Amino acid sequence: MLSEVDIKNVVVSSRKRYIGMSNRFLLLLLFAVLMILIMISFLLGRYKISTGDVLTSLFSMITGSRTGLNDVTVSIINHIRFPRIMACVLVGASLSVSGVSYQGIFQNPMVSPDVLGASAGACFGAGLGILLSLPSIGIQLMSFVFGLLAVGMVYLVSRAIGQKENTTLVLVLAGMMIASLFSAFISILKYIADPYSKLPEITFWLMGSFSSVTGKDLTFILLPVAVCMTILMLIRWRLNVLVFGDEEASSLGVNTRRIRLLVIICATILTASVVSISGQIGWVGLVIPHFCRRIVGPDYKHLLPASFLIGAIFLLIVDNVARMAFPVEIPLGILTSIIGAPCFLLLLIRGKRGWN
Repeated sequence: MLSEVDIKNVVVSSRKRYIGMSNRFLLLLLFAVLMILIMISFLLGRYKISTGDVLTSLFSMITGSRTGLNDVTVSIINHIRFPRIMACVLVGASLSVSGVSYQGIFQNPMVSPDVLGASAGACFGAGLGILLSLPSIGIQLMSFVFGLLAVGMVYLVSRAIGQKENTTLVLVLAGMMIASLFSAFISILKYIADPYSKLPEITFWLMGSFSSVTGKDLTFILLPVAVCMTILMLIRWRLNVLVFGDEEASSLGVNTRRIRLLVIICATILTASVVSISGQIGWVGLVIPHFCRRIVGPDYKHLLPASFLIGAIFLLIVDNVARMAFPVEIPLGILTSIIGAPCFLLLLIRGKRGWN
């Protein structure tokens, strides 16, 4: 005869297996949705293209073989829509994964990828590059470097203060200070910029857009995004341990200081990399992790992949709306704010019982 405790253990074990299987099925479903949405995105645009043309052109691009398509169709697919769609996937996934990683290490559901000033620093770097009339690659490099510099300054400030018992709080406060500082620098750039040429360019870049993304831009961010994303996926089980606090994590043999630093470095590089080609796109790294947490739970084994997929899906949908819903393309930062703010409010109202 099984005791009551044994029966409860069997029920709990069965429930965990069921949740794990349902989450794996959900991840496969999300991946399928992303693939379908990518194909649909290739078909949307002022210039009509068929599914066969897309598949033929992409196959030709991969294999280097010749196609029977006209040059205009091949150019639109390979050099305009492909870079833009892949940029949407990488940026949406990176911002979402960065946001959920920051929320885990800071144990705070209100944290977003710009909590340590990476976005503000990257935006200042891009604005400075535009003001100096640097080429596109120079603007991206300036944005990336200043994004990392901002987080480096946050780390140095937190080390100078040196309150070991309040490390998380000190990092967040230092991040707010550095972000505010770089926001002031951006205002200075706008003030001194030529109002007829440089100021509109800086303002439009800060709103966020993929209209000028090229294959070179993807090459610029592909390596850092791939490396940092892989590292975060490999150590995602440790993020589960950090949620319980430093003492519990240390008792399980996890070096919390080292893991927290590694996650901050990876999440910061992800944020700085994608912001350097897309501009400032808000709410993705804040809203998507909350939504993912409600559908797959707080376990980072499934939460991180779900954030990757849903972040990519969300930004692809928003970008399709931005370029198709109106005669003039709407900057992504405007649309993500219009969609993200009400969604976040709804999630807060429905999630009163806690975030994990």
